[in-house]
Amino acid sequence: MDLSKITDPQVKQAIEALQTGDKSWYSFFTENPAMTDDGNKVDFKSFFVNALGKELFLSIDRVENEGKDIHGNFKAGQWGTFPVFFKFHKNSEGKFDRLDIGQDK
Repeated sequence: MDLSKITDPQVKQAIEALQTGDKSWYSFFTENPAMTDDGNKVDFKSFFVNALGKELFLSIDRVENEGKDIHGNFKAGQWGTFPVFFKFHKNSEGKFDRLDIGQDK
């Protein structure tokens, strides 16, 4: 899958880790980042304990917000395949302190 559309280097590296189920995914985030899934607050670490290595983008269809908002077709394990967004929020140290994900309408 082509990740070259992702222009933010840290987002690109994080998505590469997500795609391969690499635990380095966590290193791109603060200790306890805020996270929402379809607008509902969820615990970041608990969520990705179940998702990392099982869920991944099948395509990157659109990139916005200086490379921090990723839209694409996503395989969400038992939930099926559907269009999603991942919106990364970066703090002043360059780590992600919030991740908003959800189903794209």
